[in-house]
Amino acid sequence: MFPKIKNPQDNVRVRFAPSPTGELHLGGARTALSNFLYAKSRGGKFLLRIEDTDLERSKKSFTDQIIDSIEWLGMRWDEEIVFQSNRSDHYKKYSESLLQSGAAYRCFATKDELVNIRAQTDSYQYNGLWRDRDEKEINEQLANGVPYTIRLKTPEIGSIKIQDMIYGDIRVSNTEIDDFIIVRSDGSPVYNFTNVIDDNEMRITHVIRGEDHISNTPKQIHIYSALGWGIPKFAHLPMILGQDKKRLSKRHGATSVESYREQGFQPEALLNYLALLGWNPGTDEEIMDLSKIISKFDFERVQKKSAVFDEKKLNWISSQYLINQDVNETLNEIRVIEPEWGKRRNKIFCLNVIKLMAVRSTSLRDIIAGSEYFFKAPKTFNNKDLKKVWNKATGQILTEICELYTSSESWNEKNIEKVFKKYIENSNHNFGQVMKPMRLAICGSLTGPSLFEIMELLGNEDSIKRLNYIIKENKIYE
Repeated sequence: MFPKIKNPQDNVRVRFAPSPTGELHLGGARTALSNFLYAKSRGGKFLLRIEDTDLERSKKSFTDQIIDSIEWLGMRWDEEIVFQSNRSDHYKKYSESLLQSGAAYRCFATKDELVNIRAQTDSYQYNGLWRDRDEKEINEQLANGVPYTIRLKTPEIGSIKIQDMIYGDIRVSNTEIDDFIIVRSDGSPVYNFTNVIDDNEMRITHVIRGEDHISNTPKQIHIYSALGWGIPKFAHLPMILGQDKKRLSKRHGATSVESYREQGFQPEALLNYLALLGWNPGTDEEIMDLSKIISKFDFERVQKKSAVFDEKKLNWISSQYLINQDVNETLNEIRVIEPEWGKRRNKIFCLNVIKLMAVRSTSLRDIIAGSEYFFKAPKTFNNKDLKKVWNKATGQILTEICELYTSSESWNEKNIEKVFKKYIENSNHNFGQVMKPMRLAICGSLTGPSLFEIMELLGNEDSIKRLNYIIKENKIYE
């Protein structure tokens, strides 16, 4: 399925690590895809970790949905899924190790003391109140059962240099990083701590995530150093913005992978679009299957500026997949969504409907919603549409053209159009006066594929029956 790697990098291991506090959104899917593409383009491993330590907000339904969405998109992980909720003993082991080595310490500061520190320093940085307390004082607090947090003892001078694969070198002064908490007073480890431990134990070589994590990276590097571990490479992806240039969110409409799946978008089309969000393949080519995207992927072509989500572009890419896809595959996918679609007619009829509808659709749902009149003749009509197309002459016009079609020797698109044009030429009526009421009668609306192709597919009997029905039912508008 994937291209052969000419120069694989040894032991490339990346991971996608979502928190199951909501559905997988497009930003998360783009992050997962970037990890997947980098791993597969270098013959490496793509791993999945569920960061479910937030017991109040994490839900199994979200976990299931995230896993299902990733699998639906075609990004199959290479090893067993890691769940952080099963790893509390690991985090405790390493926090105790840091306490024993002196790289971390217990902080017994109360909430009031922390508030006073912030008020005095006009800063949210912790001032190291318990950094250098003697062991006797600490033991007294422990004996009295005073709750405490565990803080990492960070360097007070120097700086951290992050070699980011997208943004280049980022330098952060250690004076900007206080002795931050790694274990809360209730014994639960914080994100930065669990993240480092799991990445190390999963042997992650490249951490690829959103740029909103850049502020976490210096802290995590300090934890790696305190534990004496090697530091992975980092790549921080620019954010995805809405058309208003604000971070993509629910206010911009459907942003979860599941919502696009429910709308009938195909995973290949969604992946293709997500890959192009902030990444340039180096050619003008935009429609690419996953194998081709993998063969071209490189962080050197990832833009540093935030990508703007363009619904029209996604719709266009999706439409190209529908147009180029084998109609048998499209039929199978439609019936996954709507098992009864087209069951009243034979398979050949259904495939021809798909051919007509695909060029005008952006999703499988579009085909389903827009094709109803192929299987059921319209019996009611929109009053606004009727008023647009119907006048005193309309009934007579349709009656006359019905007579021509009834006596027509052959029933195919070419001949149906020929009869139509001949009628226009021999009458005093213009194109719209004839075409619009005919389309309304056949389709129940004023838009759709070529009317002559539709009529050929429906057949002589059904088409004429629909024309006669609207003539009979709408004399009131004459």
